[in-house]
Amino acid sequence: MEIKWTDRAIKKISGNVQENSGKHIKLKYDTDGCGCVVSGVTALWLIDEKDSDDLEIETNAFSVLVEKSKMVFLDEKMTIDFNETANTYMLTCPSQILNPRMSLTVK
Repeated sequence: MEIKWTDRAIKKISGNVQENSGKHIKLKYDTDGCGCVVSGVTALWLIDEKDSDDLEIETNAFSVLVEKSKMVFLDEKMTIDFNETANTYMLTCPSQILNPRMSLTVK
């Protein structure tokens, strides 16, 4: 899996990473309240500890944790961008937009 951060996304998340030093960035496929696992939505989480199912993906900026069991719902190549108008992150792959308004949650 390859994840790339755009310059806008790096600039935006850098402040959050500095404010929450010691936390890990996790690309979470969140299914809470979605009804079933296939209806999940991606989100960025800042977490204290990685879970046993988490894989660490090296990127062009910050490493990102991804749940191994949820990788089937993600693409092989993804980009994390930041939309300044909506003040949210955006997750894309070459063929589609996976989440145009991805939130960042500090856990």
